Amino acid sequence: MEPAVPAPPAPPAAAWRRALDAVLYSSVWLSVAALGLMWATFLFWGVHISVRLGGLIFAATLFLYNLDSVLPYKHGQLPGATRRKQWIRAHRPQLLALTVAAGAVAGGLYLTDARLRPLTLFGGHLALISMLYSMPLVRRQGRWWALRDLPLLKVFLIAYVWAAVTVWIPALYLGRAWASPVVLVLFARRFLLILALALVFDIRDYSKDRLTGTRTFPGLLGVGATKWLGLAALLGAALLVPAGVSAGHAVALVLPLALAAAVLWYAEESRPDYYFALLTDGVMVVQFVAVWLAVS
Repeated sequence: MEPAVPAPPAPPAAAWRRALDAVLYSSVWLSVAALGLMWATFLFWGVHISVRLGGLIFAATLFLYNLDSVLPYKHGQLPGATRRKQWIRAHRPQLLALTVAAGAVAGGLYLTDARLRPLTLFGGHLALISMLYSMPLVRRQGRWWALRDLPLLKVFLIAYVWAAVTVWIPALYLGRAWASPVVLVLFARRFLLILALALVFDIRDYSKDRLTGTRTFPGLLGVGATKWLGLAALLGAALLVPAGVSAGHAVALVLPLALAAAVLWYAEESRPDYYFALLTDGVMVVQFVAVWLAVS
């Protein structure tokens, strides 16, 4: 028997694409975005972010978003043919291991930071919403329904949880009142930014949501009207500049909204997965980088 001939190494472009797929579809990039938005809030007050809190938010985001991918009931849903869904189906064992590891890290970081204990009740309700967002609760019409399936609710749930995690938790961690005017302004503009970005993903899922009976804004209003709704949210965010910030910081808060507007306006269901996983989520990373450059 002749010795087996080793397979030729993968071209550099293919290796880079596999690495990019792993970062995007394992929710690592999204977790970086969550960390970046929280860090931007700390930078607003000129305070260094807590390493434990930052690590907790990164790990918790990684845990919650990958949990959605490995839930057993997901196996019975329509498989879809997008690159993202194909990657997730092919890497479920690895995603399960990553989910368990991220959950363990998040739990360990929480238990070792005494400053997080007073936030248990507040953080707990955010964790509960996040868990129930995709968790099957009621079986109707032959399929499981979760919170996200309630008509028009999912974009508001996403915006609320992300704004609360990246604005209210840093404020409470630093001993600031969650209802103080400056904190409420930061929360409102973050809520409106995430709401607009969530509408982009509703546009992506337009056909799937119609097939599954999930009522979303594109299904109710149409894609065009949904884009105008998102632009209105971004305009509201642009007008909510906190009092007392420097001109450079104000520009850093507003300019990424223009990128978000462009991403929203050109969003189509037929766009490749990278448009959503890399570019749309990347708006949040750009927001952090802009603020970091403005205050450094």
